[in-house]
Amino acid sequence: MSESAANSRNRCTSQIVIPARLASTRLPRKLLLRETGKSLIQHTYEAALRAKRPEGVCVAADHDEIRREVEQFGGNVKMTDPNAASGTDRVAELAERMDCDIIVNMQGDEPELAGEAVDLAVSLLEENPDAVMATLAAPIRSREQLNDPACVKVVFDHAGRAMYFSRSPIPHPRQWDDGLLDADPAAFYQHIGLYAYRREFLLKLSQIPQSSLEKIESLEQLRVIQGGHAILVGVIEHAAVGIDTAEDYGAFVQRCAAG
Repeated sequence: MSESAANSRNRCTSQIVIPARLASTRLPRKLLLRETGKSLIQHTYEAALRAKRPEGVCVAADHDEIRREVEQFGGNVKMTDPNAASGTDRVAELAERMDCDIIVNMQGDEPELAGEAVDLAVSLLEENPDAVMATLAAPIRSREQLNDPACVKVVFDHAGRAMYFSRSPIPHPRQWDDGLLDADPAAFYQHIGLYAYRREFLLKLSQIPQSSLEKIESLEQLRVIQGGHAILVGVIEHAAVGIDTAEDYGAFVQRCAAG
């Protein structure tokens, strides 16, 4: 058997699931906003299609309006429980119906996430069979971002395994030096909320009780870390801008017009 055929045979199968909730809190109905001529969910769906490793993309919808919009632009969509506790639960609900090794949870408000970033998260699990999850991080280069609790930070070891996630600056310098923001490799990393899960682990995740650290930080990934499971972190150069507010969306519309 040739090397290429062996690699193809050993490669994990993967699917992207985009959890899509209509009633977003800070920017109501944001996934249906369409000032660019396309809805935000369509932009994100098309970004997901740019990834090369996953075999397919599916939207996990909680409302008929989301379903109709995805069907209108020709996307793959499945309805999920409107009372699901989180996007992760919505993704897991679809994972139960899927026959693949890896499930990628890509947020519906990440229309500018690069396909290469998705592929990186998938490849980490393909190459490290002992890990149950993979995620991404990008360097933090401003003190404002470092101190912002909405910007989740991550530290990881030399093997790329996450050690901790926090809303606080980590590591916390005993004495501040502006040069830390220019360090190479970076001293601080922003966590990017894309996850690749082994399907079997994802199906068990909702059954694992919330951990004490998760409750304090309100970060679900700490449940995994505190439970002793490995999360691998892939580093990309720049974080994509998620759409959380009207200002975020307005800036996205301007970038689309300019590009």
